[in-house]
Amino acid sequence: MTKRLNSVAAAVLALTIPMAAQATNGMQLEGYGPIAAGMGGVSMALNNGVAASANNPATLRLMATSARLDLAIGHLGPDVQLSAGPMASKSGGTSYTMPAFGYARRSGDWVYGVGVFAQGGMGTEFGADSFMAMGSGKPVRSELGVGRAILPLAYKASQQLTLGGSVDLVWSTLDLRMAASGAQLGQMVTGATGNLAQALPALGGAPWARIDFSDGTEYSGEAWSRGWAAKLGFHYKLSDELSVGGAWHSRTHLSDMKTSPGGASMSAMGGFADSGSLRVLDFQMPAQTALGVAWQATPSLMVAADVKRIAWKGVMDMLRMRYDSAGMGGSVSFGLPQQWKDQTVTAIGLAWSATPALTLRAGYNHASNPIPDLFVNPLFPATVEKHYTAGLSLKFGESSEVSAALSKSPAARVVSGSGVGISHAQLNGQLMISIGF
Repeated sequence: MTKRLNSVAAAVLALTIPMAAQATNGMQLEGYGPIAAGMGGVSMALNNGVAASANNPATLRLMATSARLDLAIGHLGPDVQLSAGPMASKSGGTSYTMPAFGYARRSGDWVYGVGVFAQGGMGTEFGADSFMAMGSGKPVRSELGVGRAILPLAYKASQQLTLGGSVDLVWSTLDLRMAASGAQLGQMVTGATGNLAQALPALGGAPWARIDFSDGTEYSGEAWSRGWAAKLGFHYKLSDELSVGGAWHSRTHLSDMKTSPGGASMSAMGGFADSGSLRVLDFQMPAQTALGVAWQATPSLMVAADVKRIAWKGVMDMLRMRYDSAGMGGSVSFGLPQQWKDQTVTAIGLAWSATPALTLRAGYNHASNPIPDLFVNPLFPATVEKHYTAGLSLKFGESSEVSAALSKSPAARVVSGSGVGISHAQLNGQLMISIGF
């Protein structure tokens, strides 16, 4: 047992590294854990393992054993392609790996635990020779990652009703290497001070100008922040065959993302170059509310569905940044308009017990595109709308199983306000080993 606990502790420490992910339902994954992901992301009213801590903590009471350990890994495979007249470019950001961990234990009417999950993010990468580089000769990329360490708690209030909640430690990281014409950069400026303010007018005619901050790794970002959030959920058993559930996730309370001193730079054609620090102001993940139902239609077939409302409008009106010069002196503030709309996500899933050891799953997830076409940025193309999913669980031993899920998103195509055509498709997968005690 001591050796097992040491292994778990090592896994928790490893998973505190910030994780990056590609956008699916806006900046959130279409499903957390392969059980939910195999059913289109449905999770509000059914047993989906310790991933319940990321979905609806009340469903932790549905686990069949006294304790459960889940070790999982997810892979996101986005395919983002751009076109602008005769020019075309394909994002090199095609593979993102996300580990996850969860442990829960029952004690009387209570279930408690811990989980670490990548919540989501978005990002793309374009080469130094692409039209996105604007002739600067340097690559263009973005990588936003959001993760959570979750402490869930569930309480059996009655034979039918379970209540749950969690406190979440949330972190976010961001790398950004962006090129624009001097005029385009000027349109993003919302304020400036000092010597840097005096230099900005001369940059207006530059063929290209850049903002850069990146730590060069896949699992962290140069700018980072920490904060917290919370969840409340319920599960109610209407009958032996029919259950309902729901959860409310609070908006995050994150500090501003900040680079290290000297971790950011501004440059422009003509020899302008400066280093300093950059702060992303008040970046938050949204509140959301979800309701779901699960129906055991036959002893071997479950049908379930969720509806989720994600409040992007309250947190993604504009991406605000402030650059503080360490060399020239002064600062400049930027605003990238986003004007995201609130998003409705609907999901339906099936689970069929083909044999006592094998369960097969299928599902569909639809999320309205939250970004007005006018404001879609090729560096943040969170435009995917449909997911077709499949999955399975195979039991081994008395109380352990392996689960897997695949999710296919056909290409969603939009044309941005700058005239850039953006095509975004995905092929994602999750794998999990679960051990019951």
